[in-house]
Amino acid sequence: MKIAICVKQVPDSWAEKKMVNGVLDRNGVDAVLNDLDEYAIEEALRVVEPLNEGKETPEHIITLISMGPERATEAIRKGLSMGADSGVLVSDAALAGSDAIATSKVLAEVISKGGFDLVFCGTESTDARMSVVPAMLAERLGWAQLTFAGSVKVDAANSSVEIARMTESGVETMSATFPCVISVIEKINEPRYPSFKGIMAAKKKVIETKSLADVGVSSAEVGSSGAWSSVVDASARPPRDKGIKVEDSGDGGTKLADYLAEKRLV
Repeated sequence: MKIAICVKQVPDSWAEKKMVNGVLDRNGVDAVLNDLDEYAIEEALRVVEPLNEGKETPEHIITLISMGPERATEAIRKGLSMGADSGVLVSDAALAGSDAIATSKVLAEVISKGGFDLVFCGTESTDARMSVVPAMLAERLGWAQLTFAGSVKVDAANSSVEIARMTESGVETMSATFPCVISVIEKINEPRYPSFKGIMAAKKKVIETKSLADVGVSSAEVGSSGAWSSVVDASARPPRDKGIKVEDSGDGGTKLADYLAEKRLV
């Protein structure tokens, strides 16, 4: 069984972000592996580890696939240190400014040529918060999609997978046969911290870098010029207002109660 996991390098969630010419400025902030992708990596590892246990050469392989600048290898390396086996990075200057539609096309091309059985994704990236790439991948590949999984059960012998899908109205049980695309929510597990052994091992694992030409996608289909959507205007987040300070002169409790009542919180 071959599993692909789509991952992305994003600006640190705590960093102050800004738009430059309609594009998120990624150079002026620290970049990290998308937090929500770590849940997908952890879940895939939990699927393959029992199947590979006791085998000299692992039969069930996990490959991380990403699209971005050269420094995105840092995010892939983080996933490799968690336990994934290899990585693929599609990096090309023409990709700058690509939207979700272009991103899904590039990732789908890599996946379709990789002979994968399953694709795992996080629900969304923390920089865009769109949550559409997993569904787009499934559509482009012509595979079943099992999204927003709160639990995953893979039956490798019968090439099938079952999930408990979390929705606003409750929990749905869904199943499909290989190949299929799965996205997982953040409550599905607790991602592991890379061990020192894992970090050292990750340095020796292979990350293959591909250009658009290698993938077979035209530069006219990606980047800002090929995007179906664009940011016309953006403004900085306004500064937070100062909080109200309650001086306690023996009547602090009363003042707090009055404030809560005024705001209709009690």
